Amino acid sequence: MKKIDRRSFLGAAVASVATPYVLSGSARADDKVPGFDQTETESSEKKWEPYTDRKLRVGLVGYGFCKFSAAFSFQDHPNVEIVAVSDLFPDRCAELAKKVKCEKTYPSLEEMVKDDSIEAIFCATDAPSHARHAKLCLEHGKHVCHAVPVFYGNPEDGDALFETVKKNPGLKYAMFETSTFHDDLYAMEKIYKAGGFGKIIYSEGEYDHTKEPGAPSYPSYNDWRKNGFPLWYPTHATAYYVGVTHKSFLDVSAQGIRSTFPGADPKKFVGEAAFLHTSEGGLSRMMCCNAYGTYLEAGRVRGEIGGFDATYVPVAEGYTGTSDGRKIVEALGDSIKKPALPPGVDAGGHGGSHGYLCCDFVDAILKDQDTRVGIVDALNMTVPGYYAHLSALKDGETLKIPQYSL
Repeated sequence: MKKIDRRSFLGAAVASVATPYVLSGSARADDKVPGFDQTETESSEKKWEPYTDRKLRVGLVGYGFCKFSAAFSFQDHPNVEIVAVSDLFPDRCAELAKKVKCEKTYPSLEEMVKDDSIEAIFCATDAPSHARHAKLCLEHGKHVCHAVPVFYGNPEDGDALFETVKKNPGLKYAMFETSTFHDDLYAMEKIYKAGGFGKIIYSEGEYDHTKEPGAPSYPSYNDWRKNGFPLWYPTHATAYYVGVTHKSFLDVSAQGIRSTFPGADPKKFVGEAAFLHTSEGGLSRMMCCNAYGTYLEAGRVRGEIGGFDATYVPVAEGYTGTSDGRKIVEALGDSIKKPALPPGVDAGGHGGSHGYLCCDFVDAILKDQDTRVGIVDALNMTVPGYYAHLSALKDGETLKIPQYSL
């Protein structure tokens, strides 16, 4: 076996484009959150073509420390009209309205969902509220997308949302997991579907959200960031299996390491690593860590006839495979690159994923197609982290993971 060369893999690869979601250092002087940088990304040379003149009427909610609701280019999409915005804090709500050039505001999501002119809502609220807020939107007849994860420490919230999605098949649901539109993961999914890996024997996902030792948590509504555990926020890592295969994890055994930072809670884990069996008979290692080091959202797979790892090399050099595997990948050609974005829509941060997640959600509604991360994949990315943390508390006891299907 040998590594497929750059030219045969992507045709006209761009050697200067390295993986955009591996960032050195930690907290910067401008106090921005790592991962939010505008990053280089590679897309198909085929230009975006308009397919409708219709404007989807969208509401945005949540403009806290990360200012997330304005970060995904809904306000720039040619097929979107921002109808209303909301935040619990009046100053933030006003700032969001100005940012996206929207005049109508609401003091809460609970008020905004009553607006019949709104068709779809992006919930960029606190993580513990994601499931509850998405459920509320669906119950009021709105298509809904939200930031990650589905729930934060309360799986009952995820189960309630799952039942609500099932009861509303005419409405679109999406979780905005950014890793799914990293250049490498996007390519991996296409290769896996075409058979270029065979069965995936082993996979890894890593989410290292570093900060200076002893530095305080980022600000968060009701201090939710201070009250959780690393694997309660697992999706940037678990996407490197679930987002590639659209399959699930069956069981998990995990370990955690407790913080030694001055003043830190000695009962808290600063990092957690999980080993999981997959539904196709493979093994995965998923890790989330808040200790000092390189910021990282990355992963890799190894299969029967091919593997992929572009963590520290250009995506064009990521595939390694047998002759049969290389033929499959070469036949895929340009299709393993992300499509072009509409004019005015930026790829954005988190590995050039923000604009793509927006477009995916808009296209799902206007074209009546599935979103990239629907409710089953969203739960399959989130739930294993919750059980992994429980396993770590039990010194690695193997725990079964609930399974979901529509």
